[in-house]
Amino acid sequence: MRSRHIGCTIDLDRIRANAEAVKRKTGVRVVGVIKADAYGLGAARVADAIASVVDDFAYFNLTEAREVGRPGLVIGPPEGEPAEYRELRLRPSIASIADARRFAGIPLTVSVDTGMQRFGCEARDVEEVVRICRPEEFHTHAGSNEAVTLFRRLVGHCGKPMMAACTAMLHDPSMWLDGVRPGLALYRGAMRVSTRLHAVRETSGPIGYTGFSAPRVGIVLGGYSNRVQAAPARVNGRPQRLLEIGMNSSYVTVDPRDRVGDEVVLLGGDLTEAEVAGALGVREHEVLCRYGSMGVRHYASVSTPVIAE
Repeated sequence: MRSRHIGCTIDLDRIRANAEAVKRKTGVRVVGVIKADAYGLGAARVADAIASVVDDFAYFNLTEAREVGRPGLVIGPPEGEPAEYRELRLRPSIASIADARRFAGIPLTVSVDTGMQRFGCEARDVEEVVRICRPEEFHTHAGSNEAVTLFRRLVGHCGKPMMAACTAMLHDPSMWLDGVRPGLALYRGAMRVSTRLHAVRETSGPIGYTGFSAPRVGIVLGGYSNRVQAAPARVNGRPQRLLEIGMNSSYVTVDPRDRVGDEVVLLGGDLTEAEVAGALGVREHEVLCRYGSMGVRHYASVSTPVIAE
């Protein structure tokens, strides 16, 4: 659930600038990944912001695509009926002989397994799948040069566009192929999540449920029901840390100069996705999805005033 005491401000201009940077750098087709509600930043608003920059969009399933209402590639397992994909101008990702038979006759892509071992078509089935459904393109979830080399070996002779590079591979031109599929690269630095100090207390003795110790603490109105975790924070620009997390409130370390009402930044500015991810032992993608669902989303851009959602 979202806390009304936490604000998530999404900078649409930053997302657009990030997309433009990927386009300039690679010079190939750019497929913007807006699955999982654009990593928690709001797929419909993000799609509007980058539609004139990217060449296509990638969703995980039909439900996501239907809510956004724009054509694109569905990279999760096929669901629904072929007619739904045709009507919504979506291309399913085919990864098995059974799905190749089922979706043959509509525009589609074949997802090739090059080591992820998740949704891709196994190497032994690629030729038969291609023979049955005659795909317009191929893509893979690759994580290395070796995976891209395997991808080329399996489908490079088919004469169709190939796409392998996600954000982690944008640094290497040899992996761009005919198109890139950035997700995280679009959203880095585009969201600021913050709240306010509800209370500041000098302490004596054990504190909270766990009896931790700290000379002075602040209290913010956001807890684990809002997906808040013990993590780094900034209070008046100074590095602090969220300590014990309750259901609806959390303790944060504070400086003697901090006061009730001061802003507590949970993500944004010099507190990057990478820093938070490192502290939590997760990927930056998870940080965005988690933090984007903590509070009320607001959108800002040069052309659009801040709007709450």
